[in-house]
Amino acid sequence: MKFSYAMLPDYPLHESLASIRLADELGFHACYAADETWHKDLWLLFAAAAGQTRQIRLGPSVSPVTLREPTLIAQALATLDELSGGRAEGVLSSGNFGLLAQYGIDWARTRPLSRVKEALHVVRTLLDEGAITYDGEFYTYEGLFTFARPVQDRLPLKLGAMRGPKSFQAAGELSDGCHHALSYTREAYDYAVRHIQAGAERAGKDWRTLDIGAWVVFATGPDSAAAKDAARSMVGIYASSMPEEQLRRNNVDPAELKPVIDAIAAGDLPRGIELTSPELAERLSISGTPEECLEKIQREIAPTGVNHMICALTDRTLVKAFTGRDLEDAADVNTQLRLIHDKIMPAFH
Repeated sequence: MKFSYAMLPDYPLHESLASIRLADELGFHACYAADETWHKDLWLLFAAAAGQTRQIRLGPSVSPVTLREPTLIAQALATLDELSGGRAEGVLSSGNFGLLAQYGIDWARTRPLSRVKEALHVVRTLLDEGAITYDGEFYTYEGLFTFARPVQDRLPLKLGAMRGPKSFQAAGELSDGCHHALSYTREAYDYAVRHIQAGAERAGKDWRTLDIGAWVVFATGPDSAAAKDAARSMVGIYASSMPEEQLRRNNVDPAELKPVIDAIAAGDLPRGIELTSPELAERLSISGTPEECLEKIQREIAPTGVNHMICALTDRTLVKAFTGRDLEDAADVNTQLRLIHDKIMPAFH
């Protein structure tokens, strides 16, 4: 099982760079960040990080093809790959539906899966060949070329998927893996892996060679209650993007979450947090002491075939930035990275 750090680039940039350097020193597989307007720009941050790190891989999880033109994603990935000496990788999706709504885009009309599959073809072609001529449903190019070339023979490209089943199957069939966000139960991961496997088999691939990642809200620390409270502050914000089918696979009745989502949609984050019960937060996060987090990973996720834990770390700074709450007993990001390295990663080596 690989472990990676998923960051939201909302800290002072010198702090984000220090955390990426620490994750590199501790042997984390990768550092990922969301490619969303809401946050600082991950491409500039990772370009700076590339020169300050040696082993850790860098890239978006996810980059939204509805907002960022696929050839620009390919150009940025190839450039980051050269800067990092062959450590870039990308995860593509249609994008955060809440963010798309703020751009006046109705995601349901974008034919998200068809668009992502076509965008994956475009990015893969431009990375592999340096040029593309293509007349598709969403993207058209005539002799487009680029001098931005990756260092790796094959820069990994994966798909982000949540709803399924077709998105999981597409990831298994067409890409180098799948990052599945915001699931926490054996049922949810069995479902995802089953469909990833079906897609891989359709393409004649061994599904076990794919990167199958669990992108999870994660908060740990010596104080279990403080870690769980940090996770509770963020669960509603994240869960608002979960499709109803996914909520049910995580033992959550969509009706139970509706008041939380309505409060957050109305901009009342304190009310949204207040309505998020500790029990609901526990179901929709991996949080608590390192021992509690390890136990949940071993019980719910590791047995399913997932081979990559992508920990979206939630700490005091992030909670305060998003919600205004100040949780002084919550462990900071660097403490959490060390605890994962010391207390959780050894169980999987």
